Amino acid sequence: MKKSPLLALVATALIALPATAAPITGALELPDFSHLERKARESVNVNLDGFLMRIAKAIAANDHGGDEGLKLLQDIKSVQVKSFAFDADNEYSKSDVDSVRKQLASPGWSAIAQVRKRENQEDVDVFICTEGEKILGLAVIASGLRTLTIVNVIGSIDIDKLARLEGQFGIPKVNTGE
Repeated sequence: MKKSPLLALVATALIALPATAAPITGALELPDFSHLERKARESVNVNLDGFLMRIAKAIAANDHGGDEGLKLLQDIKSVQVKSFAFDADNEYSKSDVDSVRKQLASPGWSAIAQVRKRENQEDVDVFICTEGEKILGLAVIASGLRTLTIVNVIGSIDIDKLARLEGQFGIPKVNTGE
């Protein structure tokens, strides 16, 4: 029995594929960071999902006043925030955020904004996770000499709705120089 070159090519391609491809979800596995909590002057750990997100969605669904902030929550599955403020410079290391940055280099994630302030040694990186035309998640890493904040929003994010929140709820207005 003669083997087909096409069959051999297909078999080789199947072997080269990973056994299971991880689905693109927009979710990050944030480290525990308990060692940073012990060093920090202030720490914030927010994990809104499940029951609390269902409450927020119910409020958003019943809102007839047109509150843009509540409408934005309708398609959000969860929000995670880890934030630390320290009394001294360099209380956390680059390796503390490397596992998060490595995840943001995986398929689906794209950097959309990077802000570098040399004088204050502050960096802000904003990433979105997309699948086709749909945004599945948002991640922000903000780091300075005495601060570190990581935010992960999971769910469908409407950029137009997000832009309308500028200047509200503590979201800064972006100065476009106009």
